[in-house]
Amino acid sequence: MEYRRRNERRRIFGRGTSWLVPLVLLAAIVTVDFRTGEQFRVVSWIILVPSIAAAVCGVGATITFALLSLVTFLAVDTAFPERYRAGTADFVLVALGGALAVIASVVRVRRERQGLHMRDIAETTRRTVLRPLPSNWAGLEHAGVYLAADTDARVGGDFYDIQPGPHGTRVLLGDVQGKGLGAVETAAALLSSFREAAYHEPDLVTVADRLEVRMSRHRGHTAALGQYDGDRFATALLFTFPEDAPDTVEMINFGHEPPLAVGPRGVRPLPGGERLPIGFGDLTGDAAAEGQKGPPACRERLDADETLLMVTDGVTEARGRADEFYPLLGEVERAVAADPGRAAPRRLVRLVREGVLRHTHGRLGDDTTVFAVRRLPEGRPASTTGRPSPS
Repeated sequence: MEYRRRNERRRIFGRGTSWLVPLVLLAAIVTVDFRTGEQFRVVSWIILVPSIAAAVCGVGATITFALLSLVTFLAVDTAFPERYRAGTADFVLVALGGALAVIASVVRVRRERQGLHMRDIAETTRRTVLRPLPSNWAGLEHAGVYLAADTDARVGGDFYDIQPGPHGTRVLLGDVQGKGLGAVETAAALLSSFREAAYHEPDLVTVADRLEVRMSRHRGHTAALGQYDGDRFATALLFTFPEDAPDTVEMINFGHEPPLAVGPRGVRPLPGGERLPIGFGDLTGDAAAEGQKGPPACRERLDADETLLMVTDGVTEARGRADEFYPLLGEVERAVAADPGRAAPRRLVRLVREGVLRHTHGRLGDDTTVFAVRRLPEGRPASTTGRPSPS
């Protein structure tokens, strides 16, 4: 509440010392008018003062400068002999300029308030789709960063989550084709299905099939609403960290860029468990809706000191000024070779994030997600104990 009150005061009176700009301008106009004498009057330029205030200050400060400009105009103008005065016409002009400046300030502040409200909505949506994950959640050390290509939207079609359950800890990262609210809705639908299936289903293949069915149902629902916007699909990575096999990970890849196993001994891709993107399963009879199970999951070795690094195509397709792609594998290999401690999830995510922003000079062409997880060392406390509960 206190934060909102401070923001409201800023919208009314302006931020910091922005009021100094019109005040200095007012003083400069008065000084120049007196120094140039009777032959060159510039007092009418005082109309600029409330206009500048409307651009950089709040409504209250703009009203103050509009009135102060009128008073100053009268005081300065009457200090000169009558034949050299600017006169009534200029006084009306200054008064009209002040009134218009106040109106402009009200419109600007109202638009800023609407913009802040939309950013609050976008932030709430982002936290709903990409819910905050507790530290050391479900026996995993993790770190993630999401960068929206549209900095005002702050949310897009990239998604990730960790779901603990009685059959192991499941991890999902994906990228919905397309942009806009349709991509956000699809990501939310897939995440909701994952959170339920990952907890209840003992078989990772069944979880994958549930995601395929959810995509089919979601597309049918949007089509029935008249909002069908093409054969939307999603690439994704789905994992289980089995409790009975601490040096392995079970994996299904829905047409996504292979994850990287990053550790002190180097960097290696983890291929395997290949499927078509979510939404294309019916092309090969993989859809669970047809009563069939999809291809089996693949078990891969993942040592205790290795981190699983997953990215969306905002990273792999990031282009520099020379139109070259961001060299993810090479940069991670060099960094880990120089300092094996860079394989820790937080440091690894920071490395990739800074590398992408540096490579693109801050101009992202697509939503960008970097997510890294690894098992907690034995004896290190996790955020869940005993049988995990649904979250």
